[in-house]
Amino acid sequence: MPTERFTFTGHAGDDLAARLDLPEGPHLATALFAHCFTCGKDIAAARRIAQRLTAEGIAVLRFDFTGLGHSAGEFHNTSFTSNVGDLVCAAEALGARDMAPVLLIGHSLGGAAMLKAARQIASAKAVVTLGAPFDPGHVAHNFGDALDAIRRDGVGEVDLGGRMVKIGRGFVEDVQGAAIADDIAELGRALLVLHAPRDEVVGIDNATRIFTAARHPKSFVTLDDADHLISRGRDAEYAAGVIASWAQRYLDLRPPAPPPGAPEGVTRVTEADSGGFLQDIMAGPKHHVLGDEPKSYGGTDRGLTPYQFLAAGLGACTSMTLRMYARRKRWPLTHVSVDVTHDRVHAQDAGNGTMPLETFTRRITLEGDLTEDQRQRLLQIADKCPVHRTLERGSHVHTSLA
Repeated sequence: MPTERFTFTGHAGDDLAARLDLPEGPHLATALFAHCFTCGKDIAAARRIAQRLTAEGIAVLRFDFTGLGHSAGEFHNTSFTSNVGDLVCAAEALGARDMAPVLLIGHSLGGAAMLKAARQIASAKAVVTLGAPFDPGHVAHNFGDALDAIRRDGVGEVDLGGRMVKIGRGFVEDVQGAAIADDIAELGRALLVLHAPRDEVVGIDNATRIFTAARHPKSFVTLDDADHLISRGRDAEYAAGVIASWAQRYLDLRPPAPPPGAPEGVTRVTEADSGGFLQDIMAGPKHHVLGDEPKSYGGTDRGLTPYQFLAAGLGACTSMTLRMYARRKRWPLTHVSVDVTHDRVHAQDAGNGTMPLETFTRRITLEGDLTEDQRQRLLQIADKCPVHRTLERGSHVHTSLA
């Protein structure tokens, strides 16, 4: 996905560092992402969600809150309220570029801040939280024995996941006094709550309270055994897929007309994991699948292989062609299934060249009270399937650099 470095002015006038991830195709909508407490815009879950949404035509802005990551300012001078202010500033900066966010996503404390900020972002139509606390003051539980020092000295160092972070007294007082129940009740936007039952940082009861306080339309989806940071690839992929599918119901994602000569639209394949072979595949504006390789070939086995996609195309086209023919003839065909296997014969094994290098084998099952003549005729019709003909006669592939 193309990424643009993006800088905007935060709540206190500091320059905040952001990444604006853009779709490779038409830009249909914009999302704003708020990271978890002290994390940063480049956390793995944020990257995966952004990548999945851009495949749907949704641009995503993710940024470092004041004093974190590459953003200017002092983190120990920030507060929960200032985080909310940074989110509103980010939305305004997007609006100035005619990219006002319609989808708001917040992770952990960022989710609570997003629920607080949502009513101040007029363009927003839908809000998503991941592992968010109902009570923002919950985060203070992570400060342990440092709380006394923070209250006494005005600032103290807290060990958060092996990293020492300076926390100010103002942050503690502000977050412990923050409440978002009314903001959730009056949200006025569609809400999706994502939470893991085994989240040991923010308990699942927080999701229950958020969901109960919200009005419809609202949805809750469990993240099963994901950890709080959604650090595993398969959990981030699942969350990203759920968000992308859910958002389509509430956002206006009408794409432009397909290019001339391509009535089915563009099939766009985007690398999802540069360390492996996982691919995001968008077929037109509505359909998403994953491509991959088996683990034995260096992949993660989370999607179909390229040759399985070819086999699927042949099988689907065969079944559709048979159904169309039987329907026109009014034959009693009640069900069709097609098993397709692929075999590759290497050039040195092809003998005198009469054996094809690539072989697809179809096994067709026909159900219904068909005569033997009807069954044999349908077997002949299978060879007239358009994909079958394309594979047999070959195609020209024209390639250029974008």
